[in-house]
Amino acid sequence: MCGIWCAVTTHDHIHPNKEIQQLLERRGPDSSCSTEFTLSRETHSGESQTVYTTVHSTVLALRGDTAVKQPFGTATGATLCWNGEAWEIAGERPVFDNDTVAVAKLLDGVVTRTHSSHSNGTLISAKQAELVAEAMAQISGPYAFVFYDPSNGMLYFGRDFLGRRSLLWRTAGDGELLLSSVAGPMSPGDEHPWTEVEADGLYYVDLASPYGCDDVYGSVQKVPYRLAELATHIGTRVVPRLSLNKDLPSSQTRLHSASSAVNQLEVLLRSSLRRRLENVPGSKDAIADSNLAVLFSGGLDCTVLARLAHECYPEHKKIDLLNVAFENPRIHKADSDAYELCPDRITGRASHAELMRVCPERDWVFIAINIPYIETLAHRQRIVDLMYPHDTEMDLSIATALCFAARGTGVVSSTVDNHAPPFTTTTNAKVLLSGLGADELFGGYQRHTTAFNRKGCPGLLDELDLDVSRLGKRNLGRDDRVISNWAREARFPFLDEDVVAWAMAASVDKKCGFGEPQASAEDADGSDLLEPEKKVLRCLAWKLDMKLVAKEKKRAVGAPFDMRETSR
Repeated sequence: MCGIWCAVTTHDHIHPNKEIQQLLERRGPDSSCSTEFTLSRETHSGESQTVYTTVHSTVLALRGDTAVKQPFGTATGATLCWNGEAWEIAGERPVFDNDTVAVAKLLDGVVTRTHSSHSNGTLISAKQAELVAEAMAQISGPYAFVFYDPSNGMLYFGRDFLGRRSLLWRTAGDGELLLSSVAGPMSPGDEHPWTEVEADGLYYVDLASPYGCDDVYGSVQKVPYRLAELATHIGTRVVPRLSLNKDLPSSQTRLHSASSAVNQLEVLLRSSLRRRLENVPGSKDAIADSNLAVLFSGGLDCTVLARLAHECYPEHKKIDLLNVAFENPRIHKADSDAYELCPDRITGRASHAELMRVCPERDWVFIAINIPYIETLAHRQRIVDLMYPHDTEMDLSIATALCFAARGTGVVSSTVDNHAPPFTTTTNAKVLLSGLGADELFGGYQRHTTAFNRKGCPGLLDELDLDVSRLGKRNLGRDDRVISNWAREARFPFLDEDVVAWAMAASVDKKCGFGEPQASAEDADGSDLLEPEKKVLRCLAWKLDMKLVAKEKKRAVGAPFDMRETSR
């Protein structure tokens, strides 16, 4: 995890201002460094012009034995700013050591090949961009990056196909190009606001070209993602095509805990979690400390992840369950235990109890994060700045819940000694598991139910297809900015490339239970009678002996009141 800053101008080097610098350092407290480049070029009018490139990175060390400082200089003289996790490269070798070094080596190979294939020193920028795009298509995992090859003035940047890491861009009006992981406080009426870099391909600009003139921002070009050929499995590309299988099932059977689809999903999720839990960083001196936490509402998605993580993570290690509850003065009475009455607290306690019953050998630490209304008010503007350029009340509600969850400070009550007083603690975990993505992939939203009730399977498929098509345009950048502000990294097992590819290829009856035939007398274990939303995941929970969780109804994430109230 890191913070990225890059500025390209034709008048001077630009470093992040104080506010952005502080936000970048909160994301990456282990290292903060800058590198400057200058490049002379001839404009289309024959005049000499200097291009100034400034790259800055902060690092949160999560991979390898030591922190690798960034910007990272490669063997060819190129520079990489890498904010991501390369779980695998080319679909074959797992990357256990520092992935910044592995990605730099991958991209350096492109630079070397293009240099050797153009011995006269004339490089075709579009050709190198194609090769860089092909290289990035081999990486499994979330990322945002900036890569500069000063030997030919090529600057590359982009995000993974789902936009799981934040990268923003803007121009300040002079044609300059600014890139940053965070925006910082914005002035009202700013004529040149930050926007998300779209998660739709590799972006690049040829800084040596005389045709860009002063307008660097306007010279940016794009190479679309290089997608995996799922039907043939040819090549080393791993980016799945976000194209839903919309074939209607010719015949439908009821999903149950022994269905092949349930077994397939279980295998994929275990594999996804193993990649994300390999060598989770933490204190080497505190053997039983918790280095892993789950953003834990007690709902189906996060509880299934916690249950499967138990089997992929060292048994002697604690796992923290971060559960947020908000005081709402319009609902809760002054003398009531407001936090324990919140729906997420009720389901969180129940799911925690079920985890302790099913996996008693694990020390599950339930951290009850209680947020008074006055504290929500105090943090409002800070959260607004972090989530920017997202700016709706729904954004603010969700970002508020994520912000306090990621802070990880709450109350722990002993599950062994009922007489031991509760105590306040803050999680040590740098890695947070999130269940985000399951609703979109497996039909968990109320609108999916509504679509089926109104238009049957075709309507449901249209709604699912819409969700899938905009996965990369949704809110993952916002979530990354909010969560990473606490020097923690969210990991999304449901958004693993293999899990997404399976969900795209599977027919709708392998994921949801809408329109299933009447249950027969032979259906004995009860899993076939579960709710239709995300039924494949409910059946998996049932198979894992988490039966109460399997029956749990879906609820929205967010603060339990209209956030507009906090501005009054």
